Amino acid sequence: MRFWPLLKGVPINALLIYPECPDTFWSFKHALKFLRKRAGSPPVGLLTVAAMLPEQWSKRLVDLNVTTLRDDDLAWADYAFISAMTVQRDAARQIIARCREAGVRVVAGGPLFTIEHEQFQGVDHFVLNEAEVTLPPFLDDLARGQAKSVYTSTEFPDLHRTPVPLWQLADLRRYGWMSLQFSRGCPFNCDFCNVTSLFGHKPRTKTSAQILAELDSLYALGWRRGVFFVDDNFIGNKRLLREDLLPALIRWRRTHPGIPLNTEVSMNLADDPELMAMMVEAGFDTVFVGLETPEEAGLAECSKKQNQGRDLVADIKRMQRAGLQVQGGFIVGFDSDGPSIFQRQIDFIQSSGIVTAMVGLLQAIPGTRLYDRLKSQGRILGLTSGDNVDGTTNIRSTMSAQQLREGYQSILRHIYAPRHYYQRVRTFLHEYRAPTVKVRIQFDDLMAFLRSVIRLGILGRGRWYYWRLLVWTRLHRPELFSLAVRLAIAGYHFQKVCRQHVLKPLPGGAV
Repeated sequence: MRFWPLLKGVPINALLIYPECPDTFWSFKHALKFLRKRAGSPPVGLLTVAAMLPEQWSKRLVDLNVTTLRDDDLAWADYAFISAMTVQRDAARQIIARCREAGVRVVAGGPLFTIEHEQFQGVDHFVLNEAEVTLPPFLDDLARGQAKSVYTSTEFPDLHRTPVPLWQLADLRRYGWMSLQFSRGCPFNCDFCNVTSLFGHKPRTKTSAQILAELDSLYALGWRRGVFFVDDNFIGNKRLLREDLLPALIRWRRTHPGIPLNTEVSMNLADDPELMAMMVEAGFDTVFVGLETPEEAGLAECSKKQNQGRDLVADIKRMQRAGLQVQGGFIVGFDSDGPSIFQRQIDFIQSSGIVTAMVGLLQAIPGTRLYDRLKSQGRILGLTSGDNVDGTTNIRSTMSAQQLREGYQSILRHIYAPRHYYQRVRTFLHEYRAPTVKVRIQFDDLMAFLRSVIRLGILGRGRWYYWRLLVWTRLHRPELFSLAVRLAIAGYHFQKVCRQHVLKPLPGGAV
């Protein structure tokens, strides 16, 4: 057993390990290959934790989505800090086992372990919930040689002292975009969502100065591509956005042009033209919205009050015309869903022009009201997969399992068939107001276009629809040509993921 340098002031070699994410809807692995990128973004949570560790410690990041974990890394490390999401469960187990075999002590935190740390063996210390609260006492105890096995808290910390992530630990060239976090928490309480159980109802935010410091640090490292604000509901505190963050971002953009922003919002953004205009001026061009279902009964069942009583298609088009591409999350498998829900979802997605449509079966996550209710009814079948679009569910639904799966497959088979996908892109581009923020075309983008010509325009099964889209865009919306190419490449990824994980290939060129 190696000597553990636990005394205060003695440096420790901290190996920060991020498990590999499987090939999923949101991994964009197949699309990123066109850009010669290895992964979407570096693990912002783990890099933030790295910034909270003592300055005298030596730190090294191993993101298994872009590199490998070498024996030399483990031989160097005193402690391995592992963070993961549910979808990385199996990969996390493999890392823990390898660390144990190498004699490296393991510290685990993040969403996966906060929800189900009892399921993991071989972890020396669980630092759960939010690191601003639980990491300092762990470090204090570690310095005294008295570290406990579990650190947890019900406190929701102030984010004003959260440090800038240590971006320099990551090789930024390997990623497609960067991630920042402005707020935690959501004012809504959707039945199936665990955001409020993890982070509370009252949105807590960083200051605009903190966000600008994070953006400045990325810019100083040469970053010029997109930045994703990972907030579960970016508009949870509208007043603060109007009065502080958005004006600061608008001023920042005047001297830092060409970096597009995107985030997650709730549907009530459509009620606020002024806020949408400010977001667009600040550089936001894409928002993800949890739409779930066009059925009022389903919305009521899952307490999606912010979506009830709306003309959702009209709201989406209002956002698109403001300059915001709307990406949507959809769910089937509610108790109120009948056989007609599958075609209803298809019609809604196609008519709305939501190109990036994440459709999943309802899953019950521990800590949610849905989970507690279904557990009391004996309807929980096990753990969730953590993958929103793999066709699995851990719920015994009221619809037969076969009917639910076949209906689910019919949705994906339709919306990601080349004909319907490209049709949806055109529907969107017809409505979309071109952003005022001009994204700089880089060499990687030109090469991605050439690769798309070969892969999609020459070899692709949907090549006719690819060329039809590009010609239409060049004639009718030439300012959106590069966006049309990006969406065509994204469609390749979505189609490939659907075929590999959910659908069986059909004859005739369908997905």
